[in-house]
Amino acid sequence: MKKFTHSSEQWLPRPLTEVFPFFADARNLEQLTPSWLSFDVLTPDPISMAVGTTIDYRLAWRGIPLRWRSEIAAWEPPDRFVDRQLRGPYRLWHHEHLFVEEEGGTKVIDHVDYAVWGGALALRFGVRRDIERIFAHRSQRLIEIFGARTRTGTPNQNLTTPDTTA
Repeated sequence: MKKFTHSSEQWLPRPLTEVFPFFADARNLEQLTPSWLSFDVLTPDPISMAVGTTIDYRLAWRGIPLRWRSEIAAWEPPDRFVDRQLRGPYRLWHHEHLFVEEEGGTKVIDHVDYAVWGGALALRFGVRRDIERIFAHRSQRLIEIFGARTRTGTPNQNLTTPDTTA
């Protein structure tokens, strides 16, 4: 199975004590997901985040209705959590979220390892492009929610690369 990696970093001008709780609320994923995915969290409230918590979603990719179940594989507030797909559209989806206090704000780091059914053919049909569009939308929504201001250092980045070790 050929794995791919998407990595992104975004600095937000808000403290970790404000940013992490936003991400800890699974319902907020609906705010961060583009409308073209018709994304809904199906798990009833309250969703108590901890290792082993499962969350069910409904979405539509290119008009095809899909279900997705994820599990919280690591929960280390306020620094890190990991979700992984148990059932859904990917062969593999492992998403690590990291939060670092930096320059009076919070750096949000995402690292996603994923594999798709259909391999390179599926990537040619736009899976990689869609992941990049999803994270670009998320970045814009985070700016709208938390604000933005200029800071020194590395600009916000979104990168998708093949995993050459697989």
